[in-house]
Amino acid sequence: METEIPALLRAREAIAPERFTFHSSRMRMKKVTREELSAMDADSDRCALELSDAAVDVLGYACLVAIMSMGHGYHRQSEARLHSRTVENGRPAPVVTSAGALIDGLQALGAARVAVVAPYMKPLTQLVVSYIENEGIAVSDWLALEIPDNLEVAAQDPANLLEHYKRLDLTGIDALVLSACVQMPSLPAVQKVEDAIGLPVVSAAICTTHQMLKRLGLDTRVPGAGALLSGRY
Repeated sequence: METEIPALLRAREAIAPERFTFHSSRMRMKKVTREELSAMDADSDRCALELSDAAVDVLGYACLVAIMSMGHGYHRQSEARLHSRTVENGRPAPVVTSAGALIDGLQALGAARVAVVAPYMKPLTQLVVSYIENEGIAVSDWLALEIPDNLEVAAQDPANLLEHYKRLDLTGIDALVLSACVQMPSLPAVQKVEDAIGLPVVSAAICTTHQMLKRLGLDTRVPGAGALLSGRY
């Protein structure tokens, strides 16, 4: 979130007049386990209050699996609750979760069947798959990279994804989720993989950026970031 979303918005600044500042408040997590994710999510209200002190125009909740591990459809509850924190603070701002943004982005593309790459252990990846499918999007194949340490997830070379995706069966899919995690970098690989397979390729960060731009009422065009940020959606 703190690297790829600013990179996407800076790329947009090269073709559009709007300029962006980026502010963050961090929830603590070291190991990507269900227990730590739950504790992390409980800290999100504090973060929303802190960021609304800065009168930001939109808030993005980064951790996709923290939301998805809380139960089907939880992104709606989280977004409404965190928005209410900003209202109570006198600085109302829309809230985008990366979990909800991934669903919204796939729906914007009209994707009924997808394949997914995730860095999580298999049980958490299965939670993510179940969450996506509960939203009416079939997951035909998925790959769990099984990396338990959060910093190790962030240290992954996005070039590795150029090979990882080849382990998936892409038959009949409408879109590929190259990184179902805003912590795992993927941006340099997205356009390359999209060009290679001839299908829309997204990441959690790209979907979050797409939804942030929509909430701000801005054009959703970012060069080199795949179909979803082509401006057509």
